[in-house]
Amino acid sequence: MSTGTALHPRTEILCKSRAWRQWSGYSVASTYNDFAQPEYAAIRHAAALIDVSPLFKYLVSGPDAERLTNRVFTQDTAKMDVGQIVYTPWCDTDGSVRQEGTVFRMSDSSYQVCSVEPSMGWMLRNAIGLDVTISDHTTDTAVLALQGPTSRDVLVNVVDGPVADLKFFQWMDTSIGGVPVMISRTGYTGDLGYEVWIPTTDAVTVWDSLMEGGRPHNITPCG
Repeated sequence: MSTGTALHPRTEILCKSRAWRQWSGYSVASTYNDFAQPEYAAIRHAAALIDVSPLFKYLVSGPDAERLTNRVFTQDTAKMDVGQIVYTPWCDTDGSVRQEGTVFRMSDSSYQVCSVEPSMGWMLRNAIGLDVTISDHTTDTAVLALQGPTSRDVLVNVVDGPVADLKFFQWMDTSIGGVPVMISRTGYTGDLGYEVWIPTTDAVTVWDSLMEGGRPHNITPCG
């Protein structure tokens, strides 16, 4: 049986269409109203706020974290700076693509890996013999995608830090409404966009701060 994400107390009230989709054991809004056009317009002309919390999130850490990520992913993670993100597929032993997602370099010896489908088993298989730890933070971390041409303006209103300087496919630690968050300049809409990584216990507080700060910039919850 699916359950709501940490943001369900807000999304459930707003989802007038009752159009829910199942994603990795969670219910997320497919569209909030009967027609998707206003939500599409928000992504292209204003700011869209999307609950993508069901993304799988893993932390790969230890002396061999770089060896493991280079073994599993096609991008050369050794070339990544701390604070950098890459988008990459990962392949099986025949070179066929198994999955795709993002890899964040968190420190010299740790990476965050995010994917739509689970990847723990594949990474554990490839970690045999390596001095590395893989931990699953999927349920600990809520994620909001803030996408669209006014998304930067929304964040400038609410973030405690120089978020306007954040470059494409980089991340920063900061806070929103007193809640520690990580913000990455990433997304999948083809427009300016960010993703906000939040402790699940504070997800609603950050949602409220973004909605309040985004009101002058036509922020719209989107499925």
